[in-house]
Amino acid sequence: MPDSIPESTLPYPPVHTDKKFVILSDWDGTITTFDSNDYMTDNLGFGKDKRREGNLEILAGRVTFRDAFREMLESVVASGHTFEECKQVLHDNIKLDPGFKDFYTWCKTPDIPVIIVSSGMAPLIRAVLSNLLGEEASNEIEIIANDVNVQPDGKWEIKFRHPTSGFGHDKSRAILPYRNLPNPPILFFFGDGVSDISAAKHADLLFVKSKPGGDNDLAAYCKREGIRHVLFEDFQEALPLVKSIVEGKKTIEQVVADSSSK
Repeated sequence: MPDSIPESTLPYPPVHTDKKFVILSDWDGTITTFDSNDYMTDNLGFGKDKRREGNLEILAGRVTFRDAFREMLESVVASGHTFEECKQVLHDNIKLDPGFKDFYTWCKTPDIPVIIVSSGMAPLIRAVLSNLLGEEASNEIEIIANDVNVQPDGKWEIKFRHPTSGFGHDKSRAILPYRNLPNPPILFFFGDGVSDISAAKHADLLFVKSKPGGDNDLAAYCKREGIRHVLFEDFQEALPLVKSIVEGKKTIEQVVADSSSK
């Protein structure tokens, strides 16, 4: 590997090379009930209205996710909130999807790895995950995410995993290497928003979290691009669908067809 190429810009090597199934999931708004970066922006930064304007600009292709996301987080820092303060705010306010704990517990029985692939920042994710799921599970779950640079005065900025990519963190780079394995696994991906666009086309089955009464940018993108997907409200609803495929009771095509008919 040439020394001039940062490791973080390369495809993430597949860790689970002998598994039949691998689950990759977005963190914010998917495993949690609310996106932590949205929460910070809405409550500590420039607010929800401007954030939604940025999301719509991303969907329209007029700005990159990386640049809109950086602007969101910069608004939080500009308002005087330190990284430690933000970590505490998220610790106190972000909740776990009500079905995720049972979903994760089931995945351990058939030995299906669960990998968090996030456009958020790993230190924040780890802190909230350990609070919500416990220290042991937090240490077990692999997290592929961006990082953060924190200054001595408490000011901070996101450190993108793929800074030259318009995604900031191109989630496809955590998925595509599994395709090159001699016996590639079936890949499930769970997501909910514009940060998951880079992953949407590359899973064997994409689960899109629905948000009744809210915005569903990933579903809108999938419909526009013709990407097959299954809507789910929480992991309690997703669990029997994944189980049916893992246990050979249904094919992916049958699960997608059943979901489309609802």
